[in-house]
Amino acid sequence: MRRTWQRAKPKIEKKFRVNQQIRVPEVFLIDEEGENVGVVPFRQAADMAIEAELDLVEVNPTAEPPVVKIMDYGQFKYEKEKKAHKQKVMQKKVDTKGVRLSVRISEHDLKLRIDQAVKFLQKGHKLKIDLILKGREKAHPAKAVEIINNFVAEIEKIGGLNIIREQDLTKQGGRFIMIIVNKKD
Repeated sequence: MRRTWQRAKPKIEKKFRVNQQIRVPEVFLIDEEGENVGVVPFRQAADMAIEAELDLVEVNPTAEPPVVKIMDYGQFKYEKEKKAHKQKVMQKKVDTKGVRLSVRISEHDLKLRIDQAVKFLQKGHKLKIDLILKGREKAHPAKAVEIINNFVAEIEKIGGLNIIREQDLTKQGGRFIMIIVNKKD
């Protein structure tokens, strides 16, 4: 079966009509100080904008009559883009980092994994603790539960972390998974 690919649609941003793009006989005008002038003919509003050496921008085209404002359109557009960029930067992306344990893990390896897990949690990432049982290990699931619970208990002993279990210990076949998070107050 042939798969068809569609190009990603660009985000539709709100377009503001400016100066001669506005095609209505009457408009509700707001002057450059932000004060309501009221309903005036479009020609008069355009003349006021030219006199102030600014642009006439349609801010609410759905109103009856449309609301227009006298402002510097370039500055307005710049501030809008700056605000959108700031919002994008402020969004915090949380990664899920993983630590894999085993039933036969040595003491030294366990300490390394604990240090690694603490580092991830301090950076604000979620931590997925994974333990896979292989072969005859599947006969002892209680041992896997004990190892994961001890691992989490060791992490909780470390000061400065507020550990919350986002997903409790779950078993999927021979795999045990738990997701924990460091909640900052």
